[in-house]
Amino acid sequence: MNLSLLTDFYELTMMQGYFFNKSDEEVVFDYFIRNNPFNNGYTVFAGLEPLLENIEKIDFTTEEIQYLKSTDVFKDKFLDYLQNFEFKGDIYSVKEGDVVFPNEPLVRVKGKIVEVQLIESLLLNFLNFQSLIATKTARIVQAAGDDPVLEFGLRRAQGKDGALSGARASYIGGVSSTSNTLAGKIYSIPISGTMAHSWIMSFDSELEAFQKYAEVYPETCVLLVDTYDTLKSGVPNAIKVFQDLQEKGIEDFGIRLDSGDLEYLSKQARKMLDENGCEKAKIYASSELDENIIEELREKNSPIDAWGVGTKLITANPDPALSGVYKLVSKNGTDNYEPVIKVSNNPEKITTPGIKNIMRFFGSDGIMKADLIYEETEEEKLEQRIKNQDRITFHHPSIQYAHFEMTNYTGAEKLLQPVMENGEIIANQNNLDKIQQYCKERKNSLHSTHKRFLNPHAYKVSLTTNLNKLKTNLIDKYRQNSTF
Repeated sequence: MNLSLLTDFYELTMMQGYFFNKSDEEVVFDYFIRNNPFNNGYTVFAGLEPLLENIEKIDFTTEEIQYLKSTDVFKDKFLDYLQNFEFKGDIYSVKEGDVVFPNEPLVRVKGKIVEVQLIESLLLNFLNFQSLIATKTARIVQAAGDDPVLEFGLRRAQGKDGALSGARASYIGGVSSTSNTLAGKIYSIPISGTMAHSWIMSFDSELEAFQKYAEVYPETCVLLVDTYDTLKSGVPNAIKVFQDLQEKGIEDFGIRLDSGDLEYLSKQARKMLDENGCEKAKIYASSELDENIIEELREKNSPIDAWGVGTKLITANPDPALSGVYKLVSKNGTDNYEPVIKVSNNPEKITTPGIKNIMRFFGSDGIMKADLIYEETEEEKLEQRIKNQDRITFHHPSIQYAHFEMTNYTGAEKLLQPVMENGEIIANQNNLDKIQQYCKERKNSLHSTHKRFLNPHAYKVSLTTNLNKLKTNLIDKYRQNSTF
């Protein structure tokens, strides 16, 4: 689908304004998040590769131009420009699947303002939603420990794109498979599924339904046991079918619990299965699960082997949106780029000016210690100081007096890397398996205190002394010039 018009209308009206006033002005925008969702200690960054692919494909066809002309808002000269539009900007980004934190420049977009303005809504749509779902999934997968998590969210997702993008993001976050067959085809995600209650209800008896299912799928037989009565009917009938399968040498089977007290039912079902020679039968659980329910069930030693999670994963319950924003941070000055800032009475909403990057510091144990945001102009000096293992001052991004000295680190990693140059993707396109593995590695690099579900320890994101000075000076400048 051509997504050229997947933008807020005001992006196009601003584009036209820039086109007739400052079409050649070069600017830099940053994408960052203001808060981690779910009161989490981190956010999983996702949605980058499909975003870049769609930016590269932007093309205002005759059909799009005719539609815009029909609004009576746009001048012919501007529409002629759109007809030949190509995004020619440069984009830097952190890696997809990385763990990131509020107020960091996660994506930097540089180019002509008339071009860079257009992609704002597209960028926010892709990155905010997929990062939200990937983060929710990471929490669920953490709660499940080594147990596989199956994404079952298709029927509760917000539309087909929510289902597809959500399945992609959930795989990055760590699910083992999806029930969404189209997502499996598009993204090469493993697909899985069991049976519906309607299958059982369509036969004269539950036992017959189970037997017929086992005839069709003997090697992957997972039976839904709660249609009538889980312990008095479902599990006993499943045992009969499993005993028949075992006589044929088949031992890959299981039951699914989809309602009721999952702790009690799983323990009773496990006991019944084991007492009847079905020790290898797995127990799958579904039914409005989330990370908190899974964590509690595992703490109670519920013998559940795999988790099917749908509604609360694909809708990111209880947080409906990620607080990602796209802000102008630098523009063409007389000689060079001029840093700009948005000032607010709310310190958390004051932006960090200038063209920046992030340096992530690690301890000898490979655990992440803190992230330092710095101006690109000070990169060489900063890298030399890191090489020398010098003490480095980290300034709080919004509390003027707060700072600390970074010592005892063993190395640092620059996070923002070029991914698009002159409108063409230059980053290596990784398959989802590699992105998922990278996400897992980065989560493992986080200290456990940042991964607590309740009151996680805040990860330190700071500014260099130079950047802190620049930000403070610009705040003072604009406040002194204010007439209010």
